[in-house]
Amino acid sequence: MARGRPSRAAARRSTPVRTATPQQDSDEEMVDAQDSRAETPAQDDDAGTPAQESEEEKAPSEPSSPPVIQSFPRKKRLGRPPKNRPPDWNVIEPDNASEGGTPIKRKRGRPAGGGQRGRPRGGPAQPTRVAIDKEGTMADVVNDEVDLPEDPEGEEKVDKLGNLKGGRDYRVRVFTITGRGDRLYMLSTEPARCCGFRDSYLFFTKHMQLHKIIIDDSEKRDLIERDIIPHSYKGRAIGVVTARSVFREFGARIIIGGKKIIDDYYVTAARERGDVEGELADPNDKLPPPGEPYNKNQYVAWHGASSVYHTGVPSVPVLPGKPAPGKRKVNITSANWQFEHARSSSRFNSSLSALRKANIQGIYDPHTNLMCYPKITQPTHARWEEVPPSESDVPEAVRRNYLVIDTYLQTPPFSGLGIPGPDGDFYDVGPNGLPDVSEEDIAKMSEETRQAFLKAKQAEQEWKNQWQSEAVDGARAKIKINYTGVPV
Repeated sequence: MARGRPSRAAARRSTPVRTATPQQDSDEEMVDAQDSRAETPAQDDDAGTPAQESEEEKAPSEPSSPPVIQSFPRKKRLGRPPKNRPPDWNVIEPDNASEGGTPIKRKRGRPAGGGQRGRPRGGPAQPTRVAIDKEGTMADVVNDEVDLPEDPEGEEKVDKLGNLKGGRDYRVRVFTITGRGDRLYMLSTEPARCCGFRDSYLFFTKHMQLHKIIIDDSEKRDLIERDIIPHSYKGRAIGVVTARSVFREFGARIIIGGKKIIDDYYVTAARERGDVEGELADPNDKLPPPGEPYNKNQYVAWHGASSVYHTGVPSVPVLPGKPAPGKRKVNITSANWQFEHARSSSRFNSSLSALRKANIQGIYDPHTNLMCYPKITQPTHARWEEVPPSESDVPEAVRRNYLVIDTYLQTPPFSGLGIPGPDGDFYDVGPNGLPDVSEEDIAKMSEETRQAFLKAKQAEQEWKNQWQSEAVDGARAKIKINYTGVPV
């Protein structure tokens, strides 16, 4: 018997209907649905009854309820959405609370956090452990500062709350914060500028043992009411740092008129660095006259603190009037002062060579590409001495801006006496002056030759003793380099 194909009506009755949204009222209905599906007559593939007979046989029976098939939540589709979206495109089921369901779409607008730009109200949670070096060594944060070993000598200069002892005072403003007791704090930007940093980010990056605290809105409002920060800072993240930790890190550099070792917290470490006890930690610090208060507002941002680290100010005071021709105005900074010093020396040597070429016809050396001049025509030593006011008729207005000196250029009594001064032997490759003759050779000389030699030797010693070392006679001061890398 040939197999017959079922009719379309029978196929419709036997095919389960898939619904988009399941309607489930109770567990009993789900059980009934499963039973009804089990009672549904299955098709017999071997039945040979025609399509009409199958319809007549199944017509009297009541149609069974369609099975309910629960649809799985669809994940968000990938790719660019179509221009004409169908109605069911990424529809979110309201009752779908499963973890694998489609995530809820993010609404437009600022989230309900109450803070600025979506940030929650108040400051962030402060960490309890922080890294204190580049190797990642962790340390605990106790009382808003990194818990580090104490120095017995340093503890005699500051207490636990940051109050300095021994008549010392901070160069920046200190204050207390509501809810944090009597502990003294500083705005992180002020000690950063005081110690030569461009901003507080580099301040904390270079000194990882300082802990930055971000205050919350209530603490910020209190600082605004006390005129510690301006009202325009109410929407900014304000960072503070404890005064005790700043003194522990910088020592004398954060003290008014601070002196090395005397005003440092870690005295042993300062001695190991080679600091000179009693020397000013910051030579650029402008101390007020006796009886006047120190200007702590010079490091406050809204009081013009940006001028502290401006490099546009010349290092030498500029006199009024037209600048002299040939002078170049160069801004000396910590990055270019060595280069500018070397270039100025090279420029001075070039001007000397031009003068020698104009006065003396030298000999060109093709091997070194230099012009060579007779040695006897070149000065080897000079001496500068400051002229006292009693011996000079220079006006006082000029003396305030210039150093009045006398330049001594003296020729030796005899030619060939060499370079004078105690360091003359180090500047001449050959014999410096008359040669040293042993006593045996002097005894072998004739009386006339011996007397002439000893007389010339005595004249040489008298002439050389008139001069000192090149650094002293040349008035070369010892350059002091401050902690920003600029000579002072």
